Amino acid sequence: MPDAPSPSLATNVAIALNAVIAVVDGDQPKVLTVRGPDRTLALPYGPFDPERHRTFEIGVREWVERQTHVSLGYIEQLYTFGDKGREAPAAALAESIGERIVSVGYLALAPEAADLIGSDALWHDWYALFPWEDWRDGEPKVLRERIIPALNAWTARGRNADMKRDRMARLNLAFGLGGFNWEEERTLDRYELMYEAGIVIESWRDREAANLALPSGDRSEAKAIGHAMISDHRRILATAIGRLRGKLKYRPIIFEMVGSTFTLLQLQQTVEAIVGFKFHKQNFRRSVEKSGFVENTGETTSDQVGRPAALFRVNREGLKDRAASGLAIPRLRRAND
Repeated sequence: MPDAPSPSLATNVAIALNAVIAVVDGDQPKVLTVRGPDRTLALPYGPFDPERHRTFEIGVREWVERQTHVSLGYIEQLYTFGDKGREAPAAALAESIGERIVSVGYLALAPEAADLIGSDALWHDWYALFPWEDWRDGEPKVLRERIIPALNAWTARGRNADMKRDRMARLNLAFGLGGFNWEEERTLDRYELMYEAGIVIESWRDREAANLALPSGDRSEAKAIGHAMISDHRRILATAIGRLRGKLKYRPIIFEMVGSTFTLLQLQQTVEAIVGFKFHKQNFRRSVEKSGFVENTGETTSDQVGRPAALFRVNREGLKDRAASGLAIPRLRRAND
């Protein structure tokens, strides 16, 4: 049996807690952020304290409330992030140089953007962080003019034919090219491919911090493609967006993000904001009305231009009966139409 590693060579592991708190404000999907040590955007985060926190969830709720004064409602564990090297930009959490930080991410949903106390917390439009993900007005300009050309150049720089083929296959699948369709759930795949290619500024920053060779590409271009976040927080957020987009199709969690009453148009705009595509209005309406998830209140609202719109509310019994069902997503157009 091999000898046990020397205690002096053992790596200390610290557990951090991160929260992605998502709302839709009008037609803007937003995430709750705080300012990191250098004023860079961060998700609410903090260390897990086994003496004070009986569970991870208790810990993340405490950190969010302490940093943002927001109390969380619906919350679910997202993923555990423990890649070696991810902790370097978040060294403020570590007590020693040899400490490895493993982060447990959570996804929380809310029906509205709560008022925030203090200047360090703010609701941030997630399409300012991922501008290539919003197709509601057609193909994003940044995708066509900057990202795809840069990824094609990165593909061409492959060391050999096999690497070039592999890169092209990944590019086509992630970005809906070469006969594939754009799949909104692949948010993380797209971000990780861009990170590997040096198209997001975090890739340059992290390589510098680790004394690694810098990416082949244009640093100023990378800096201009979406707002940066500390550590791997943009990767955590990409994971959360992909999870939420996919889960809409098989769980009725969208109703955690609407008010007590709503019109079907408001519900449609909320789902469109998350998915990043416009829907066929009549198909969406028929799908919702047949789902059993909502019921007509018998009241109308006159806030919209034109005819008063019927107000609906969540049918709690319907949600209970169909907890394993989601909403149909009737896109108005496909990404590569």
